[in-house]
Amino acid sequence: MQPIKWLVEFVEVRLGVKELYNRELKGYLLPRNVNAWYTLGAVLLALFTLQTLTGILLLMFYVPDAAKAFASVQYIVNEVPFGWLFRMLHAIGANVIVIALLLHMLSVLFMASYKGRREFTWLSGFIIFNLTMGICLTGYLLPWSQLSFWATTVATDAAGAIPIVGDYLVEFLRGGPTVGNQTLGRFFALHVVGMPLVLLALIGAHLFCVKRRGISPPPFGPEYHATEAKPFFEHEKHPGGVPFFPNYFVKDAAIICFFIAFLLAIIFYAPGLFFPDSAFQPADPFLTPPHIKPEWYFLWAYQALKIFPSEIIGLGVQGAFMTFLALLPFIDRGPERRPAKRPLFVTCYVLGILLIVAISIWGHYS
Repeated sequence: MQPIKWLVEFVEVRLGVKELYNRELKGYLLPRNVNAWYTLGAVLLALFTLQTLTGILLLMFYVPDAAKAFASVQYIVNEVPFGWLFRMLHAIGANVIVIALLLHMLSVLFMASYKGRREFTWLSGFIIFNLTMGICLTGYLLPWSQLSFWATTVATDAAGAIPIVGDYLVEFLRGGPTVGNQTLGRFFALHVVGMPLVLLALIGAHLFCVKRRGISPPPFGPEYHATEAKPFFEHEKHPGGVPFFPNYFVKDAAIICFFIAFLLAIIFYAPGLFFPDSAFQPADPFLTPPHIKPEWYFLWAYQALKIFPSEIIGLGVQGAFMTFLALLPFIDRGPERRPAKRPLFVTCYVLGILLIVAISIWGHYS
């Protein structure tokens, strides 16, 4: 134990880590009634880290060329030791990240945690959500399978419905008139370097906003009471709360382990859940597979375009909906956060979820 003690003292004298530990971990207090929904931020950090590590491992063998991409993925899966595991962790992990993101945003909406001068926290999180969708879209093309090729063709076609700039936008996304090698190179650069760098900066900004403003307490229990936001900055403290470490850290770790177990359960027991047959066939630009559809998290948007008589109307409705969500903290400015005291909001919340789920199911079976 002496070498360990010496090392701790060596670092302590130079960096003062004990003071940081006492202030930022043990001394950082959370509301006593904080619940498991608050762990989803830590879950997402863990999953994003896993995506980065598995992505780096895949980059060692992946070839971003239309003539070699599919074969390189097959080589990773069939020849590289544990390559199949890293590939599945990365591909299915993207779906689990979307699930965790949706749960995180839905919990924030239900508990109105965007209130209390937390507009920047919400906006940074909302942009992270949309950027993650973009990273998933760009990564979807990289295996260069029938599914990825034609799903990307359908997704980029949607941009053509935008008046005036639609055709130019489609050509910009694809790097040419059709999805081809130039599209793969463009998406590869965005997926591996461009978007992750922006995402890293946004995650840093989001964590800064959360830490700087303070954790909003759950709007439940007799001790909660609605308070008006003050006209000046004030960090929301929780005297008498529970320390983040080790008390809440244990709960964070438990929920992270649950999501990792959920991810592994899909990989080992239901690997075909997110992989139809067309995902294992090389891309063929001259053979369109029947009933091609985007990933499940884009199904609602895909079906919405088909519901309306014009794609531009469908895009306009989606744009209005997403703009409303982005600006919600500026619109819903009342101090009340308890769901029982906000029946109109909760009704719209539940109906909105049911509507999106129903449209997604419709899109899957249409």
